[in-house]
Parts: sequence; structure tokens; C-alpha cells
Amino acid sequence: MSMQFSDVRHYCLELMGSEEDFPFGPDLYVYKIKGKIFAILFTGQGEARLNLKCDPDEALALRDIFPAISPGYHMNKKHWNTLRLDNTVPELEIKRQIDHSRLLVLQSLSKVQRQALQLEPDQKNKRHGQT
Repeated sequence: MSMQFSDVRHYCLELMGSEEDFPFGPDLYVYKIKGKIFAILFTGQGEARLNLKCDPDEALALRDIFPAISPGYHMNKKHWNTLRLDNTVPELEIKRQIDHSRLLVLQSLSKVQRQALQLEPDQKNKRHGQT
């Protein structure tokens, strides 16, 4: 089983500290933590697509493994991948990549920002609270 647009949207919103924003227009769903982007969900060429931050070596490996993964569309191609949500990448792999992207962003935050994420009362029930 794979994920569709709405599944990815809900998963990203469930992650602790995640905020949905539309800074690039109403058709680009941007997910941030403390103002830093970890995912962009959009429709391109009739397919749902997802831009995710990625370790450069892993990004290359994923592109070799999955035909649905390519260098980041309108992003730094070394650090971002675009994943076509075409039912060829398993759900658990998509979630793993979203979590990896989020973790890279969390690691780039200051200690104070990371600590603040765990203190925000409206974030208590969201997943992945540990950093």
C-alpha cells in the first residue's frame, strides 16, 4: 500500500511541531518546523508529488532504488528529492523519508528551539516528540 495526497498531508500535520503554510501559493502545501521547511506537497503533471529534504548520499541511493524518486523539483538537487505519489513507493518508505527530512530540520534548529517544541502545550499529542 502507498500513500495519496491526503494521507501525506495528514501524516505531516501529525508530526510534533509541524505547521502547514502556503507561502508559494494555494497549491503548494508547505510543512515547516520553527519556520524551516521539511516537506512540500503539490500536484505536478497530473500527479501528487512530495519534495523532501534528504542526506545527499541517501538521496542518490533512493533515486537508484525507486524510479518515482528524482532530484528535488525547484530545490537544491543535492539535498532534496521529489517523490511521485504514484503507488510505487510503499507507505512505510514514504513515512520513513518524511521522518528523515523532519529529523534533518530538527538537527539544524538551536537547542532552545528544540526544547521549545517539547514545551508547547498544543503539541503534546503529536507524534515524534523526542529529538
